[in-house]
Amino acid sequence: MTKNLQTRPVKFLNASVIAAVLIGMLAPPQPALAEAPPPIIAGVARNLPVLARNGMVVAQEKIAARVGLDVLKRGGNAVDAAVATGFALAVTLPRAGNLGGGGFMVVHLAKENRDVALDYRETAPAATTSDVFLNADGAADPAKSRDSGLGVGTPGTVAGLAYARDKWGSGKFSLADLLAPAIRLAREGVPVEDDLADSLPQAARRLGRWPSSRAIFMKPDGAPWGAGETLVQPDLAGTLEKIAAGGPRAFYEGETAGRIVAAVRGAGGLMTAEDLKAYAPVERPVVRGIYRGREIVSMPPPSSGGVHLIELLNILEHFPIRETGPQTAATIHVMTEAMKLAFADRAEWLADPDFVKIPLSGLLSKTYAAKLASEISTERARPSAEIKHIDPAPFEGDQTTHFSVVDREGNAVANTYTLNFSYGLGLVAEGTGVLLNNELDDFAAKPGSPNAFGLVGGKANAPGARKRPLSSMTPTIVLKDGKPEIVTGSPGGPRIITTVLEQISDLIDHGMNAAEAMEAPRFHHQWLPDELRVERGMSLDTIRLLREKGQNVVVGGTLGSVATIQVLDGLMMGASDSRQRGTAAVGW
Repeated sequence: MTKNLQTRPVKFLNASVIAAVLIGMLAPPQPALAEAPPPIIAGVARNLPVLARNGMVVAQEKIAARVGLDVLKRGGNAVDAAVATGFALAVTLPRAGNLGGGGFMVVHLAKENRDVALDYRETAPAATTSDVFLNADGAADPAKSRDSGLGVGTPGTVAGLAYARDKWGSGKFSLADLLAPAIRLAREGVPVEDDLADSLPQAARRLGRWPSSRAIFMKPDGAPWGAGETLVQPDLAGTLEKIAAGGPRAFYEGETAGRIVAAVRGAGGLMTAEDLKAYAPVERPVVRGIYRGREIVSMPPPSSGGVHLIELLNILEHFPIRETGPQTAATIHVMTEAMKLAFADRAEWLADPDFVKIPLSGLLSKTYAAKLASEISTERARPSAEIKHIDPAPFEGDQTTHFSVVDREGNAVANTYTLNFSYGLGLVAEGTGVLLNNELDDFAAKPGSPNAFGLVGGKANAPGARKRPLSSMTPTIVLKDGKPEIVTGSPGGPRIITTVLEQISDLIDHGMNAAEAMEAPRFHHQWLPDELRVERGMSLDTIRLLREKGQNVVVGGTLGSVATIQVLDGLMMGASDSRQRGTAAVGW
């Protein structure tokens, strides 16, 4: 019998050691200058985090990250930098950065000691009915929600980013100022490299269905632009220029809006000019929890991410995972059993709070978590078929992108936004350069029918007029003594929730630094299907022990692509995920 040789991973430097060594070595904060000094360290973080004192941006694409950093250097705050980064990603990371999608932003405002959540999720057109994605036999038809205009939700990104700048920006930059880098990148072109070079061939079939998309992302011979070439997007530059001159109304009304409606309806969708004109982002109260003395601040519904992140952390407090250690079968087993319970709750209770009453305080309750924890065996995996919903009311009382920003004043932004699939529907609205989402696939087409990510939903998340589909996006800020300690989030569909959970646990429970936590092999269980997915690189001995406990382990590809900033004694430590090429943590 093979001896269990599991040990804690050898660490290069943990967060406390890095801070102790470097706390006096960095230059003191300097006034913002147009010509600021170069970043202390910039690039992909492997084993050692990127370090900075005055500001930091971590994103899934390096050019956009540097756009945000430049705004910080010129005196902007974290929200200014986030807005500039968000618009730049629409140009440099078109498979996920977007104007034609939507997302969520969590902001910590240092001077006010206040946390806010901004919901700029897409909405269903007013003509949407509960049976919109069913065929004549009453069965769910995935092609309708994934491959036709019926899957396109009214975009929220432009309105959301503009709202954030108006409400929480420094006031030093106009919207046009923050759009200027994105306009230049779209008009002059960006190099096809890293993720862009990887993703264009993979999306060629989806993009190639539409002449308007082929004209931008493919060469005359029908091949996608390749490594070493340049992607120029003049129509997108024109749309951005209209927004810079006229604000978000230039996107939601007039010529651009008309072209978007024509494209959606031409693909069989239901969107109207009135749907675009009526769109508005929504400020919502953040969800809060306490985990081992830290305050967890995250996104409320219609994201399920924050609710279930806190629910999972509440459950984990009942188990000695610090003692069992990171990446061990004992720790992974307990976390997996907790994941099953949380995802079963997700399917039953979560939806758009403007349409459905959600037992929110029950799901976030420590008492409810204690009840769930009591059902977990540390020795035996519980089959998903045995898990039944518990009513939390009595306890009342894969393709997305994330970026994180912290400024010198202690403001922080965690932002996750998406088109749903890589490049969304694949359809560019003719003459706009705007890729359209297929986000309405996140509705439950029929109770019990899985969406493209295998998630099962119930009646609460059924399609409906002007309704926002449930999401797993989990932009999160962890506060210690009222100040940001961790700013994090990830793409990855339902795997976002578990990826963020593991990142926070590795940092808090196991004392890893941001880069170490980033590199640790990840795992995921979403209740249905009943399988524990683990990344390649996890110890074979750990996998054997998990299978002995009854876990149905499936070894597969990468899970998530985290963008994390960790702050310790004023020292910012950032890490970008090496699972995706071209990610960057930049600071000064």
